[in-house]
Amino acid sequence: MSDETVAEALRSAARLVVVEAPGGCGKTYQGASYACDIATALGDGRLLILTHTNAACDVFAGRTRGLSRRVEIRTIDGLIIEIAGAYRHPLALPEDIGAWARRRPKGYDLLGEMVARLLTRHPGIADCVARRYPIVVCDEHQDASADQHAIVMALHRSGAQLRVFADPMQMIFTGTQAQTAAAEQRWAELKTAADRFEELDQPHRWANIQPELGAWILTARATLRDGGKIDLTGNLPAGLTVHFAENSSPQRTGFRVAAQESQAIYARANAPSLLVLTGQNDRVTALRAFFNRRLPIWEGHVREGLSTLAAHCMAHQGNAEALARGTLTFIGSVASGFSPSAFGNRFVLEAQQGCVKPCNGKPQHLQAMARHIVECPDHRGVARALDYLRGLAANEAAFAEVRVHHGREFAEAIQLGQFENADDGFAEIARRRTHARPQLPMKAISTIHKAKGLEFENVMVLPCDADNFSNTKASRARLYVALSRATRSLMLIVSKEKPSPLFNL
Repeated sequence: MSDETVAEALRSAARLVVVEAPGGCGKTYQGASYACDIATALGDGRLLILTHTNAACDVFAGRTRGLSRRVEIRTIDGLIIEIAGAYRHPLALPEDIGAWARRRPKGYDLLGEMVARLLTRHPGIADCVARRYPIVVCDEHQDASADQHAIVMALHRSGAQLRVFADPMQMIFTGTQAQTAAAEQRWAELKTAADRFEELDQPHRWANIQPELGAWILTARATLRDGGKIDLTGNLPAGLTVHFAENSSPQRTGFRVAAQESQAIYARANAPSLLVLTGQNDRVTALRAFFNRRLPIWEGHVREGLSTLAAHCMAHQGNAEALARGTLTFIGSVASGFSPSAFGNRFVLEAQQGCVKPCNGKPQHLQAMARHIVECPDHRGVARALDYLRGLAANEAAFAEVRVHHGREFAEAIQLGQFENADDGFAEIARRRTHARPQLPMKAISTIHKAKGLEFENVMVLPCDADNFSNTKASRARLYVALSRATRSLMLIVSKEKPSPLFNL
């Protein structure tokens, strides 16, 4: 298969074209180029591009500029909200469906289930949507839930042509083993049902930068997909470095290595640019300490802690104690040092008791922080309390160990106080963030999940041991995603004492 056969299949009369598209092999180029070529021939209809992130929407928008009247680009959640909004009365939904979904645990999943059921039971609705969008391009379809997939297939049954791009080796957002198995089964069935199945296999991302590394990464992908071990014993390609070091931290998500083993890691961190990738959120925080806070954390485009805080504020307006507990949970998700035993329990107690008992020192500061919530028991009081904590961390010795690691999310929580309504504030802040398209700094630490879809010149992956990369499909996919982010150089920090079963050392 080749770029040419993929391009021909996309432009053919086939109703369902499925393309397996490894990262860096030109999937976005193919999808956008097809959209540009075909959109003007659709008459009154529009070509719909469905993505899973706002960042991907922005990339496709840039590559289809000037075709906004012919091409619509949405996240699949955005399409679900649009359909649910048109039929909100029979679905018993409020006017602000986005706010409804944000206030509920897995609210968007619930909304997807409702819309999938609606289209299945009432195919006439799917017919209307398919007439509006006679061609649908699905991006990164391996990330689609069962209900999202059902919605897309309902449009296909109603006449829409589908062009589906996916990479099952980047399926790292699924939950249980049963859900993973179901997603793999959906992909297998989709390939079987396809009128045309094609594969992209040219490593364009590396062609003009580090072609040997690109070829090695695609070979590693095939090895991981087929259940094998990546060979690190032979001649390594230009751009790949393997450094052996043992993580001796007593904490499960900590990171510490011996001085002689850390020198090469620190030397790489002194380069002009570097993206450090690891598996868990807690280890990201530990790595920031390991690198002496010289590398910021990449917070990505999603603010789960802030979303939860906004929903909590809406649900507990007027309840100072509950708001304080929600504030404490939020602080724990974006910062360290403000533990329940050291600060949090007293902070919540002050909110519970109304900040009336005289106190001095650290308790007095915690009382002053809680008083903002007592006097204004809603999101505005929470925002003022967080702003007060920011001042304490900067100016008071007793709070010197309070370290904010997710600075943008913390700042956005304070901005929430500028709005009359927590839901409206969160929506507006998210809109501004999407419009601004925050870029990676020259150096950063990130989870592999948040780095999905990104590319960076120099990447370090650590720790590569049995705890982080076991012999499961999820670990194999996670390792491949990490490897494929690098365009110029890739450094693997590998353990010999607890070797990952995914490497041949």
